Amino acid sequence: LLAWVRAVTTAEARLGTPRQQAAWYWRGPWVSIVSVVIFVLVWFLAAHFAQSRLLPGPVEVVDYVIEESLHGNLIFQLGITLWRVTAAFFVAMVIGSVIGLLMGQLPAVNRVLDPWLIVLLNLPALVIIILAYVWFGLNEAAAIGAVALNKIPNVIVTVREGARALDPGLDEMARAYRLSPWSRFRNVTLPQLQPYFATASRTGLSLIWKIVLVVELLGRPNGVGFELHLNFQLFNVTAILGYTLAFVAVMLAIEYLLVQPLERYSTRWRNKPV
Repeated sequence: LLAWVRAVTTAEARLGTPRQQAAWYWRGPWVSIVSVVIFVLVWFLAAHFAQSRLLPGPVEVVDYVIEESLHGNLIFQLGITLWRVTAAFFVAMVIGSVIGLLMGQLPAVNRVLDPWLIVLLNLPALVIIILAYVWFGLNEAAAIGAVALNKIPNVIVTVREGARALDPGLDEMARAYRLSPWSRFRNVTLPQLQPYFATASRTGLSLIWKIVLVVELLGRPNGVGFELHLNFQLFNVTAILGYTLAFVAVMLAIEYLLVQPLERYSTRWRNKPV
């Protein structure tokens, strides 16, 4: 605690003017913590004054999460959903990146596939999910394929724009130095596409989280979406909020402990001194 106080004091002394200090305060991590605390406080007060089983308080919801984690199926259901998210994410990223790179580099491929890309971008996710279940059955392959197919068009569009923005001068330099195709791809193309891959992965993960729940609700006997549907039928709002809270906690953990560190690692070369 003393070390933290000294660090804050030193930072304040470095900043100097009150305006600079105010800007530093608003950039601090404590701002996010305060916003969460305010939300929980408002939730607690609303539940206290409502006194309704349709609006349980945060303490009751947290107790449910702990009880279901220790003696129920919450951890299992979260694991099933996480497996589907992971599988659909990698399938969508691999297929979408390859097609997007080809469409961005080869105009003939872009002309052939562009109408189908527009169709997939505007086709409702619910239609794809229902058709996948009707044609391929209520199984894991249909569920994961339906989720991936809803995300692939977005990956294609993002990577295609990145492939179109590649610097031709760098490619000519790589050819002049007679780099192998793999070396040219790894050292010239991939670094330029990294921001587009990061954007596609970030938006893709957020979209897949949502679609997986719909897939589980419509045709799977397990997962968070299935549990939400089951507790909706029972009007068990505490369970609905409990599974939602656990789901959000997993999303935030993946974002802050996996996605952001990987993004910083992949862009570390930008911060190296020249």
